[in-house]
Amino acid sequence: MYRRRAHYYVNQNHFRKDSLFKNGFFIFCGANLVAVALQLFLVKNYVIDGGIVGLSIMLSHIIHVDVGALLLLFNIPFLIVGYFCFGSRFLILSLYASSILAGGTYILAPFEELTNNPILVILFGGLILGCGVGMIIRFGACLDGTEVLAILFSEKSPFTIGQCILLFNFIIFTSSIFLFGIREAAYSLATFFVAYKTIDSIIMKE
Repeated sequence: MYRRRAHYYVNQNHFRKDSLFKNGFFIFCGANLVAVALQLFLVKNYVIDGGIVGLSIMLSHIIHVDVGALLLLFNIPFLIVGYFCFGSRFLILSLYASSILAGGTYILAPFEELTNNPILVILFGGLILGCGVGMIIRFGACLDGTEVLAILFSEKSPFTIGQCILLFNFIIFTSSIFLFGIREAAYSLATFFVAYKTIDSIIMKE
């Protein structure tokens, strides 16, 4: 799955210039879907995603800072690395996606979660999150800098992209046990599975 996703990052220069508006539109929609998933399903139910998103959710509960702002802040170093490896278009679109997400989470922050039912949180939260992230990746950007590093590390190490991301996420989910509890960590893992299955299906859709 992750090796196929890497193909999208590496080939961003193949996008036509006249598709920028189209890409921007779908990235805008995707980032807002992610904001809905985070603020109306996951964050207030103490359910996290993997990577920088999960780290941002946990830290937002500790220091009470908006999750979108933390995500934008944490992703900047990774996006700079992505710029040197994948080009300026990737950087611009990714910063655009992160900025839209930050704005969306800020707007939705005062609203209550739509459900507390763990099954609905896992299914709808994971599906909406996966759809949003999948659209962003499919149209030339990313929200999670750990995927950028995983692509680069996999090219110079015996580990696959999936193994790199799974290792990082193992640390994130293990940490969430101490912060939220083992039940919430299990819900987070299930949501992560639903989201990444959805991401993969969207990216590989012809």
